[in-house]
Amino acid sequence: MPVGPARMPLFDHLGELRMRLVRIIACLAIAVVVFYMATPIISQFLLQPISPYLPEGTDGLLAGTIVLDPFEAFATRFKISIWTSVVACSPVILWQILAFFLPALKPSERKWFVPTFAAAVSLFIFGTIFCYLIILDPAFQWLTDQAAGLGEVVPRASTYIDMIIKFELGFGFAFELPLIVFYLVIFDIVPYKKLRGSWRTVYVVLMVVSAMATPDASPITMLLMFAALLVLYEGSLLIARVVLRNRIKKQNEELDAEEAEERAAELGIKKAKKSK
Repeated sequence: MPVGPARMPLFDHLGELRMRLVRIIACLAIAVVVFYMATPIISQFLLQPISPYLPEGTDGLLAGTIVLDPFEAFATRFKISIWTSVVACSPVILWQILAFFLPALKPSERKWFVPTFAAAVSLFIFGTIFCYLIILDPAFQWLTDQAAGLGEVVPRASTYIDMIIKFELGFGFAFELPLIVFYLVIFDIVPYKKLRGSWRTVYVVLMVVSAMATPDASPITMLLMFAALLVLYEGSLLIARVVLRNRIKKQNEELDAEEAEERAAELGIKKAKKSK
């Protein structure tokens, strides 16, 4: 990965930033053109998990969603191509951002960035796969069942595609939780002991995040995301405890020393009050 020197004039830094932005935009532009041509295939792939809740298409193969006008068709295809390009080009985007900021880091910090890059991409992909295989079917089943006694569901392509994209992105970003927990521990932002001891607060926060990240009002999808985040959180703590055991031991010793100092200070204040 080409990385510029740590010390450069301001305009050289701006020039490097422009170069990396141009590379990102060029990659996205090419991907958008390619994926725009393939949007019918991509849309059928996205709709496949919820096909039981869609009417059969006129040709017997495609899902029977409707498009109200040509402008909606263009907007839907463009949205599909944009988000598909962002996901497909995410390794390039992250790589270029990493290459720009890497010179400003210390050598001890640089060693973590390539593993971070690999972990971030892998976790995001795993989150989207989990959503595609596990979440979409029960989510749309619950949503479709809400129309019982009200009327017939007419699946609009733009609405369904937009909802599926939000689901995929929500789970993709939510599955970055282990990376966040790992770095909270490794950079001493929140010690492992506090993360482990504040599990009740963390669980409530995870429940709130699950409610905010799921684009529908379904309790099923919220609970499924909460369960997934819970497993990821506990798993990340376990991995951190194994990989960073020396650092965690040091953190615990520092916390114990701070608590001892606080107790000693409290005792000193109490003694001073009694002496008065």
